Amino acid sequence: MYEENVVLCAASAYNEKYYFNDDFASLPERVQEELKIMCVLYTQDVGGVLTLEFDEEGTLQFRTEAASDDFFYDEIGSVLKIRELQRTKQELLEALETYYRVFFMQ
Repeated sequence: MYEENVVLCAASAYNEKYYFNDDFASLPERVQEELKIMCVLYTQDVGGVLTLEFDEEGTLQFRTEAASDDFFYDEIGSVLKIRELQRTKQELLEALETYYRVFFMQ
């Protein structure tokens, strides 16, 4: 169905915005809210931009980026925060991958 990675959601510390892909509107409201909280808190703690996206195999990837002149972006904190999220939100992330594989990869 998709030939590139598919963005699930993203948050930016630069313009203080959150994006949720409407293709996933059928996810329960609770899950959508949890994703929003997770992404926004990440950008408040670390800075930069966080994007959650599915790769061509259906694996949920955390993508981060920061402006080259952003001296407040915490690269080490970014890696640690992502590992923490992957550990503490493992059940949610695995459920999202299963959802994506069942409903989007056909």
